[in-house]
Amino acid sequence: MSGIVYLVGAGPGDPGLLTLRGGELLALCDAVVYDALANPALLAMATMPERKKTPAEMYDVGKRGGASDSARQDEINALLIRLANEGKRVVRLKGGDPFVFGRGSEEAQALAEANVRFEVVPGVTAGIAAPAYAGIPVTHRGASTSVTFVTGHEDPSKERDSVDWSALARAGGTIVLYMGVRTLPRIAKALMEGGRSPDTPAAAVQWGTHPHQKTVTATLATLAGAIEREGLTAPVITIIGDVVDLRREISWFETKPLFGRRIVVTRAQSQASSLTEKLIALGADVLEMPATKIEPADPEPIHRAIAGLQRYSWVIFTSQNAVQIFWHALRQARLDIRALAGKTIAAVGPTTGLALIEHGVVPDVVPDRFVAEGLLEAIGQNDVRGKRILYAAATGARETLQVGLESLGAIVDRIALYSSVPDGEGAAALRERLLAGDADAVTYTSALSVNAFVDAVGADAAARAPAVSIGPVTTAAAKARGLEVAAEASMSTLAGLVDAACELFAASPLTGAKS
Repeated sequence: MSGIVYLVGAGPGDPGLLTLRGGELLALCDAVVYDALANPALLAMATMPERKKTPAEMYDVGKRGGASDSARQDEINALLIRLANEGKRVVRLKGGDPFVFGRGSEEAQALAEANVRFEVVPGVTAGIAAPAYAGIPVTHRGASTSVTFVTGHEDPSKERDSVDWSALARAGGTIVLYMGVRTLPRIAKALMEGGRSPDTPAAAVQWGTHPHQKTVTATLATLAGAIEREGLTAPVITIIGDVVDLRREISWFETKPLFGRRIVVTRAQSQASSLTEKLIALGADVLEMPATKIEPADPEPIHRAIAGLQRYSWVIFTSQNAVQIFWHALRQARLDIRALAGKTIAAVGPTTGLALIEHGVVPDVVPDRFVAEGLLEAIGQNDVRGKRILYAAATGARETLQVGLESLGAIVDRIALYSSVPDGEGAAALRERLLAGDADAVTYTSALSVNAFVDAVGADAAARAPAVSIGPVTTAAAKARGLEVAAEASMSTLAGLVDAACELFAASPLTGAKS
């Protein structure tokens, strides 16, 4: 089958604004041709290991505000045609919407002329998304019943201007300017000369929908000066109209509790996404550098234990990793949850308990304190003398639980299911950012993650950002490595860790965002 090119709108930056169709195509394509502003999270969708096919070929063609290193449009057209003629399914990933100041129509023309099949997948354009994330609707009953999108590249001082700025001034409604930072003084002058009031509310949104979005509000007459004072540079969307005043009431993105905060996540790669998602949902800019990665241990001990499951009265799980690896071994033995019938199941906390529930097992025991001591106390309320207990844990886990259970008269078979080993990938780049003060906090989810992170980036760099700890054991490890623990979760869960970060930053409000 011949190749095909999909002109996909990537949206303005927030990867959550990509359409479902765009996500499907990124997961299935053979090649991605992307612009400079493409979010790395979107590119990862085309290279993730769980894809059913090999990672997509990646082609960076620049296309950022006429930068000198950007590929020429004819070169991009030729690349798309060549890849399609090789039989590839090609995603041309374009910022915003391909047909809104994105030159997507020119690429479509070139493909049509070359008889190359193509499809257009619209995206969320920055002219709508950036104002929305700044709390500015482009239309509003009683304030504006129309909106005009116009490129700011048009110079109003040109003799033959394709934009009638006087007509725009008289038409009223909202004006949204793309790429207009440098020409704004001349555009504002032309609008005011055309009859638009100098006091018309106006706003500029830099990096709209990104965690480091910045908004400046002023008037039509004063906005250019405000942009210069605040140092805003492209990409910027400018909004002119009475709707700007609504920002005072409905600003929502920049008021999130972690907005503007850059937080490092050190959780193991297989688990980092859940913590990252929670932090991003609250406005944080997350840097992921997993301090550890999960490596399964020798499978023979757990296979032997599963073969003799009938001997055990209790099965204890102390992490979601243990649950997943145990279930994998259970399936390999052609068994299911019926093999656990009649056994008392214990989980160290709600996250581990939820992992069990996902496999159809509701734990019988979950302690109030989500550490080994709390679990031991909860199990100790039962008579375990002479009972054989299967304890599924990580290599190197503390001896607290096993020793305590044995002191209660239990017979404990401790099986190491996995190891958390240091994962230093990306450590050098992160070290430089930490030393430059480019992180507001680092989250730690275990003592092992503390030690692995400090070893990876160095003690001096790790100490530059306050630590947010998941619990007392992790806090002790952080202090032992010379780190300042600025906040500790009241409950040793990811939700508790996120709450601790929110409380930390609530005490020191961010002043960078402009209202």
